[in-house]
Amino acid sequence: MRRFLKQEFLSREQTILALLRHGKTEWNEKKLIQGRQDSPLSLSGKKQVHEWGVFLQDCTIDRIIASDLGRVQETVSILQKYNNQVPVIWKAALREQSWGQWEGKTFHQLEIEQPEKLAAQVKAGWDFCPPEGESRKEVLQRVLPVIQEVVEQFPGEQILIVSHEGIVKSLIYHLAGRAFLPEEKKLLEKRQLHLLIAMKEKLSLGPLNLLPTSGYKTK
Repeated sequence: MRRFLKQEFLSREQTILALLRHGKTEWNEKKLIQGRQDSPLSLSGKKQVHEWGVFLQDCTIDRIIASDLGRVQETVSILQKYNNQVPVIWKAALREQSWGQWEGKTFHQLEIEQPEKLAAQVKAGWDFCPPEGESRKEVLQRVLPVIQEVVEQFPGEQILIVSHEGIVKSLIYHLAGRAFLPEEKKLLEKRQLHLLIAMKEKLSLGPLNLLPTSGYKTK
């Protein structure tokens, strides 16, 4: 079995957190905002997850921590076919950002129906908050304690965290010092694996944007 990072770069106290978004869903295909709503994985989404399963089956994964929303549960179910001995812990705190009244709509609809409100929110950075939804700051405030708890409970392990785009971005943008503004240079690619390295109370960025087909060497 291989590790996500070369052993010589790690100490026994370091925990590796691999962040992965769920597979593409039917709503994703239609460009509908999901938030706390749910839809099943699309055919292409299932194929993506199977590709991840093949890649991850040769990696040492001590456990999976995952959102309890249906699309993540479906993703984890597929991954477990390749890593069926890995225990899973479901966390409601890892659910996607609530998009309130905007769930079920497309950004194109919002640009037509609520252009000023949408533009104001896009410029709000970390304070971005859809009507009756949740801000990015609030997302980070509920996710960080989960990460801290996981690191404290399972030091030195390699842990796969399966969640949502809003969760992944909030964690990584926080560690990267990003303001969540549209003029910032793009940091993350979609449907890729991102690593965090934790040691005691310190959490830092590891390699980002890893693909099963990228040839990334973990040995």
